[in-house]
Amino acid sequence: MSSVFKYDIYNNMAEVKKKENFNLDLDEMMKAGLHFGHRSSRTHPKMKPYIQSVRNTIHIISLEKTAEKLEEVLKFIKEIISEGKTLLLVGTKIQVKELVKETGESCGLSYVSERWLGGTFTNFGIIRKRIEYFKDLERKRDSGGLEKYTKKERAKIEKKIRGLERKFGGIKNLEKLPDVIFVLEMKKDELAIKEARKMGIKVISISDTNCDPSLADYFIPANDDAVSSVKYILEKVKEVVHKNKPRKTDLKEKD
Repeated sequence: MSSVFKYDIYNNMAEVKKKENFNLDLDEMMKAGLHFGHRSSRTHPKMKPYIQSVRNTIHIISLEKTAEKLEEVLKFIKEIISEGKTLLLVGTKIQVKELVKETGESCGLSYVSERWLGGTFTNFGIIRKRIEYFKDLERKRDSGGLEKYTKKERAKIEKKIRGLERKFGGIKNLEKLPDVIFVLEMKKDELAIKEARKMGIKVISISDTNCDPSLADYFIPANDDAVSSVKYILEKVKEVVHKNKPRKTDLKEKD
């Protein structure tokens, strides 16, 4: 990396680095590649205020502004988690599926890591019926209720369960529409954002330089392609959730 480029990245960052909110570190953010945007020819006009420079036709996102927006997002997540509200993670890109699943399971959050099913929010009642059917099959399997079927029939039911697991496994404990969704890639999961907005669900998203940040209520201007970038952001989310998730007794007292 050239000294000129380093100067561009670090210019006026000293004050930001002193901040200890959520332990955001600009050095770590740069190493994770949060600052790399798309080619300058693919830039969405509303992302221009968050672009610092261009390097080899690639837009460089201002990490100062990324840190500011990430802090806003983490504060919002801290607030909703401490209030016992539901957050749904959405990330269906092949390279981040496992990260989404691991984060969801670690934090006890619902998640969608496979293809977004149209109507997940707008036809939630129908989706819930499919989920109950899936859970019923699981209960029968786990309690030995499938033993009465032939080997061929059991194999067919097991295959059906695996298919339903891929579709609904991450949201099978979602009893009602979530309060907030966090979409990791706006272009890939645009339908999820549209459904959330239609149903009055708040939207958090990573917004790369080719995205329209105004589609989200809270957004993080950052690279949504690199696994390292998404992982950095999800690790921060995980820290906030673990620190602020209320105990069941706390929720009962509120009720």
